[in-house]
Amino acid sequence: MNKPCRSNWPKQEYPAKRQVEIPAFYRGFDLGIGFRADIIVAECLLLEIKAVNEFDAAHLAQIMTYLKLLGYKRGYLLNFNKRLMKEGIKRVSI
Repeated sequence: MNKPCRSNWPKQEYPAKRQVEIPAFYRGFDLGIGFRADIIVAECLLLEIKAVNEFDAAHLAQIMTYLKLLGYKRGYLLNFNKRLMKEGIKRVSI
């Protein structure tokens, strides 16, 4: 995510990290850095940023995998390729 976008966030202090490395494990073996989450807010909310015509099954599978690996319950897919931002938000819970 670019810095100008983040500067438009509300003035409230929510700790956020971007491009967070997510380690992957298989049967107890560390596979190293398997994925990178776009934004993690307050160590409990995952935001995945997209610019696509429509979300598809691969986008949903991606965020669900990240949520499972991080141990989080909720995330949002944000699609910036929509005329209105509210049309490009999908809440994902596991």
